[in-house]
Amino acid sequence: MFVTTIGLEVHVQLRTRSKMFCGCPVEFGAEPNWCTCPICLGFPGALPVMNHEALRLTVLTGLMLNCEIAPLCKFDRKNYFYPDLAKNYQISQYDRPLCARGALALHGSAYPKDAQKSIATIDKQVPLVRIHLEEDVAKSFHFETSTGIDFNRAGTPLMEIVTEPAISSPEEAFAFLTALKQILVYGNVSDADMEKGQLRCDCNVSVRPETQQELGAKIEIKNMNSISGVRRALAFEIERQTAALARGETLQQETRGWDDDAGQTFLMRIKESAHDYRYFPEPDLVPVKTELLLEEVRPRVPELPHAKRSRFMREYEVSDYDAGVLADKVQLAAYFESAAKGARKPKNVANWILNDLQSALATSGRTISDCPIPPEALDELVALIDSGKISSKQGKDVFAEMFASGKPAAVIVRERGIEQVSDSGAIESLCEQVIAANPKPVADFQAGNTASLNFLKGQVIKLSKGKANPQLAGEILERKLRG
Repeated sequence: MFVTTIGLEVHVQLRTRSKMFCGCPVEFGAEPNWCTCPICLGFPGALPVMNHEALRLTVLTGLMLNCEIAPLCKFDRKNYFYPDLAKNYQISQYDRPLCARGALALHGSAYPKDAQKSIATIDKQVPLVRIHLEEDVAKSFHFETSTGIDFNRAGTPLMEIVTEPAISSPEEAFAFLTALKQILVYGNVSDADMEKGQLRCDCNVSVRPETQQELGAKIEIKNMNSISGVRRALAFEIERQTAALARGETLQQETRGWDDDAGQTFLMRIKESAHDYRYFPEPDLVPVKTELLLEEVRPRVPELPHAKRSRFMREYEVSDYDAGVLADKVQLAAYFESAAKGARKPKNVANWILNDLQSALATSGRTISDCPIPPEALDELVALIDSGKISSKQGKDVFAEMFASGKPAAVIVRERGIEQVSDSGAIESLCEQVIAANPKPVADFQAGNTASLNFLKGQVIKLSKGKANPQLAGEILERKLRG
């Protein structure tokens, strides 16, 4: 038997308007090498100036992940020679990062759906080593016979979150990245879009015999562009290492790439050690005291997803599962809360959002942020159904028109003339007419054939031209027939 140990290094592009050490804009999709200046191109004599918002966002992330915020931190030069770094060193943090320790809980809904029934440790806490801030490098484009470099990305504020080697499976790695992305979006720290390179992950994975205490050789995997890709890459690499050890081979520390099309990793290089980077303090930047940063940032800490889930269950009486889905995305959570605040039955509002609204959005290719039905309008529709003014079936039709036209529910109900009759006296009169006109179904019901009640109720609805409240009609019929 073999034991797997995984550690993650997650790089997050921060949501700032300008780069880390210069005023160039951060703009995805701009013309290549358009967002550049002497500083991010590494011209001799160009001096960096710190982006204070990037510092704030890193401290905010540390607070959201229960990290210790260093009272004093500094920047360092990390030396290496790649084409994507014009000045041949990266300004990063080494021995005095902004944030240390902390942890992230892996909640059940963060796992892949096919793994949610076999979670090894519920709400497992993955401890962190550190969170530090650095500048991103340029992006390489490999063509058939040449390579191009786009320096637009060079200098973008990049936060690195490093975990302890405490993750035990590809599914836990998937859950970590999913839960982390959720928190980053909640805090407005980053859009964390992996397809745009805003969230990138390097995985360190080692496999060792169950009887061995010391960790196996640390092998790093790069080039994964989705959270599901991370899961697939880890699954392949664990199987590869396990098979190699079973054959008696010795594994070495190395860096491997992930080929998503081929579904396998490949050797890139023998892994460097920290001393290969020749870190030393950045001479052009002063150390940073964080006392004032903390004062500025503490009010920006949002209600986090796990706290929101618990509050939704407590205040709105929704199930654990429903609360988890509603709190999963910050815009969806805000929509639900706006719709449910004044509702008599918030659970019914949740049902409409999770079923009809989510389905309509998916079919139309929209998101909750550009939903044509405002939250207060959905609350109005649910109130009409709950009060008995329209039936659930009528509500479906009204909802469809609301989504298509943007009209309020009350306007649609009035225009269509479909408001239900819930006046017990009026419905009682209709029931008496139906009973008198249908002696056989009446006799059948009184003889024990309860299905006949549905026929009679249908006749009441028909006689009322679809306006009679079905539930009230059924209750009055049954009372009269049993009376």
